[in-house]
Amino acid sequence: MTIDYIFGKGVSGSLPVDNLRFTFSKRTGKIKSIYHNDELLASMRSDGSIAITLHFASILKKRNRFKGNCITVRNGVEDFIALGLSVFSKHIIKCGDNIRRGSEVVILNFKGEIIAVGRAKISSKMMLVFKRGVAVKVRDSFHFIDIMEKDKCLRI
Repeated sequence: MTIDYIFGKGVSGSLPVDNLRFTFSKRTGKIKSIYHNDELLASMRSDGSIAITLHFASILKKRNRFKGNCITVRNGVEDFIALGLSVFSKHIIKCGDNIRRGSEVVILNFKGEIIAVGRAKISSKMMLVFKRGVAVKVRDSFHFIDIMEKDKCLRI
């Protein structure tokens, strides 16, 4: 129900219910993290929102209604975003209606592929109107993961 409330009605239908595992906070007893087959899907924030991973975003993207939580960026800026840099308003060409300040955002390239996930700094209406300033603070990206894996290989 929480996923449907945050990301849109029916989005939780794409969630794989088999082999889900939850970790709970020892202090509060609330859900802390959600795993599927020992891969992290999401972490619960103290304000009640959910911080999703790239893997979870790719699962949820299968539902059309989830596209209301996505933004599409101009061609040529995806390399900078994939490095973990913030998304600026002037680079956004398409924006979902479900995006509000502080909500989870999935960043798509021009082809519709997921390149990163982050947290909105402004609403979707402002993202399309503003010509300057940070729109989404990137938390995780595919390229950043690749760099980290290469770095681990070099250290070993």
